[in-house]
Amino acid sequence: MTGPTPTPLPHHPTAVIGAGLGGLTLARVLHAHGVEAAVFDLDASPAARTQGGMLDIHDDTGQEALRAAGLHEAFLARVHTGGQATRVLDRDARVHWSHADDGTGGRPEIDRGELRALLLESLPEGMIRWGARVTGARALDGGRHEVTLADGTAFTTDLLIGADGAWSRVRPLLSDAVPAYTGMSFVEADLRSADTRHPVSAEVVGGGMLFALGAGRGLLAHREPDGSLHVYAAVESPKEWLDGIDFTDREAAGRAVLKEFDGWAESLRALVADADAPLVPRRIHALPAGHSWPRTPGVTLVGDAAHLMSPFAGEGANLALIDGADLARALLAHPGDTEAALAAYEERMFPRAEGSARDSAAMGGTLFRPDAPERLAEMFAGHRPWAQQA
Repeated sequence: MTGPTPTPLPHHPTAVIGAGLGGLTLARVLHAHGVEAAVFDLDASPAARTQGGMLDIHDDTGQEALRAAGLHEAFLARVHTGGQATRVLDRDARVHWSHADDGTGGRPEIDRGELRALLLESLPEGMIRWGARVTGARALDGGRHEVTLADGTAFTTDLLIGADGAWSRVRPLLSDAVPAYTGMSFVEADLRSADTRHPVSAEVVGGGMLFALGAGRGLLAHREPDGSLHVYAAVESPKEWLDGIDFTDREAAGRAVLKEFDGWAESLRALVADADAPLVPRRIHALPAGHSWPRTPGVTLVGDAAHLMSPFAGEGANLALIDGADLARALLAHPGDTEAALAAYEERMFPRAEGSARDSAAMGGTLFRPDAPERLAEMFAGHRPWAQQA
């Protein structure tokens, strides 16, 4: 006697794990051409957590992806006017470089949350399964995969795309690589209504991005469209440094962070001292530059899942966008031949990501040298190649 036939698992021809910029761009380009993908995200809703600060979207990568998605004009309508302004200071608040945003730059700024909302609004309701945290995936026959979720359910898919960030649950199907600590930690701070409540800090930061740099330390900040300032206190430190700070006590945490900036100008220290919200610690991790994998049937990665890197060249979001667009275009160009599409996508993505990862690491080395303000000012002025180390 045989038992009842097991109920087949739900099946999705294309499953995207992660509703970040890369996964959403992929889903949008496919949708615009009549191909639907199922997107799964661990957050309970689009508003479950804040999406970070400002992004500069590059003309040849991020903006190209938005053109492919049919969203470039809508993107331009949401950019932060004046956000490309840049200031470079040293630890004494001496200005080494100051450049206003005259509207001609090729890297307009947009709030990450605004950009994500633009992509979300372009997709039909129900395409994204919220509150769907992936706990694992395994290969089946014929390039198919089975994906399990935290609620105990599972589904199968013909094409599995990991767009699930630094700690991807899909990556182990392709690679043993895991992100490593880069030696740099950030502490994030926010100053609300800066022009009225924090006028000194507002003047120091200016209308766009601030780099205040010293040996092994930096205060990086940008003005957001709502008039607030978002600040990153960057410290070269052992991985354990943040563990010794009680971030539930804002004043004590501020003192601990500012101890790393003893001797810096008070106008710069105020970017941390006057924070209006709890400080947020972040360790900076990266995958090895040149991370890749052998062509594996039915699965690939986009964005940080594929090539997590430090943020110092401003490439991460741009690469996620162009990865999503390129993968979608490859799938559309090879209908019925998923393996040819994935091979074409990875052949294009791997060298691009390696170059950006090396630039990001080099730029990180440049930003925290003793002579960082002078070197960065020379780079912005065009007198020194970008991220040149010698």
